[in-house]
Amino acid sequence: MTCLRIRDAHAGDRDLLADWAVAMAWETEHKNLDPDTTRAGVAAGLGDAAKARYYVAMQQAEVAGGETIALPVGTLMLTREWSDWRNGDWWWIQSVYVPPEHRRHGVFAALYRHVEQLAKKTPGVVGLRLYVERDNDRAQRTYHALGMEDAGYRIFEQEFPRPD
Repeated sequence: MTCLRIRDAHAGDRDLLADWAVAMAWETEHKNLDPDTTRAGVAAGLGDAAKARYYVAMQQAEVAGGETIALPVGTLMLTREWSDWRNGDWWWIQSVYVPPEHRRHGVFAALYRHVEQLAKKTPGVVGLRLYVERDNDRAQRTYHALGMEDAGYRIFEQEFPRPD
């Protein structure tokens, strides 16, 4: 596995994270997201930790002249859900994206282990959750390998049109 460093995302990551969110939505659900809305959504999440927390996996890369730089190679976003059953927060892993050229190199596993450690150290966090497309067998195998289990739920939604 490549040596990766996980860092908190910052405002300067907005465009990259938005581009990756658009790519992920198309790859996984064939949904075309509006780039401007997505950029605004990522900016809102980056600006308010109560909405979301983003993490970026960085990989060292050598460039011309032997200089070493850190390149972003993946991301995930965390949101919280209060559980009255457990008197604590579930952390939801969302907006996972690893560009194709960096997949199957441990990027998601490094991101997952990072937030897993944070969750275990944070009082009141009862666990990690994520949702995955029903037919995304490769992702499901990855999640199982990291110790996650199918929680047995289906997700229903009713999306409201946004006022212009």
